[in-house]
Amino acid sequence: MQRAHQTEDPALRLTGVALRRGRDRVLGDISLEIPQGALMVLLGGAGSGKSALLALLTGEARASEGEIFSDGVGLGRTKPHRRGFGVVAQRDALFPRLSLAENVAYPLRLRGVKASVRGRLVEAALDSVLLTGAHRRPHQASAAERQRVALARATVFGPRLLVLDEPLGDQEGEVRPAMVAAVRRLHLLLGTTTILATRVAMDAMALADQVAVLHGGRIEQVAAPGALYDNPVSAVAALACGEANLLAGTVRAVDEDGVAQVALACGPVVEGTMSWTLKVRDPCVFCVRPERIAIAPVRAADMGAGAVDATVLEVLHLGDLARLRLLVGSGAEVLVKRPMAPGMRAGQAVAIAWQPGHARVFEGGE
Repeated sequence: MQRAHQTEDPALRLTGVALRRGRDRVLGDISLEIPQGALMVLLGGAGSGKSALLALLTGEARASEGEIFSDGVGLGRTKPHRRGFGVVAQRDALFPRLSLAENVAYPLRLRGVKASVRGRLVEAALDSVLLTGAHRRPHQASAAERQRVALARATVFGPRLLVLDEPLGDQEGEVRPAMVAAVRRLHLLLGTTTILATRVAMDAMALADQVAVLHGGRIEQVAAPGALYDNPVSAVAALACGEANLLAGTVRAVDEDGVAQVALACGPVVEGTMSWTLKVRDPCVFCVRPERIAIAPVRAADMGAGAVDATVLEVLHLGDLARLRLLVGSGAEVLVKRPMAPGMRAGQAVAIAWQPGHARVFEGGE
């Protein structure tokens, strides 16, 4: 094994990692550091490379290029069972002839933990994932319950790193928010460095210390949840972590503070902060979050500088939240979310506006 040369080793470090399957490049140039005790979430849709990256970490696959270090030690030649990681795969992989409690106890038995100690540890692990009826066999439990057992089994022996692949995939309805809270609480309780893959933005934002957005086998952005939401570097990153209005346009002017004036393809001229170095006449994508948009039943000229005229297409009242779909310019649709929208109705003429610092201008567009 090769020791990485740095003063303080992160729990996990990937440098220039790539994975090929035949002629296909599944992962490309992945470089990532996870600090000790952090919870890193890999966020991306199907085919983004999340499961492939986890397979490299667990030893199910070997990198075609680059290196992976755990606590400063290269993992290239370390067998999967020697890595000391707790793993929860998308399929629970429970032993069908063992009870749920016996499944959780299995890693402890392999490590020679005494029966009296095993019992206490298993009970605590099952409590941590909100599971009862542990005397049952796997076939007597729901898919959601089996996944929680798999999580308890992965944590019961105090692993030095947790690898979780869609651990909440089968948790639905009222159980899901409780399980999200349970996973976060478990992480804080154990202090174990954790890397978790999900395609659900809400889970990622609620759980993570840091989020790594994956797209097409590459990392699009790594940031804390709040920073990722407020300052995405691309349209892909913006959409990965929540709803966003994305409108094609052309850069018309750029001031010294990095605020770009953008002529939208649908007509209006708007302002936003640049996330790329763009020049006048460059095609771009203008991005503004629905909840960052103010709306009023007046003309844009009466609302103030930067306001845009729009027409209400649809209003949905969702309890204390109103969701409005608007038509802007020559045919672009814009989504607005406000705490209240009294008196708003379809067909109504309105004006919308936002602070330039709340909008982003990305490379791309026409």
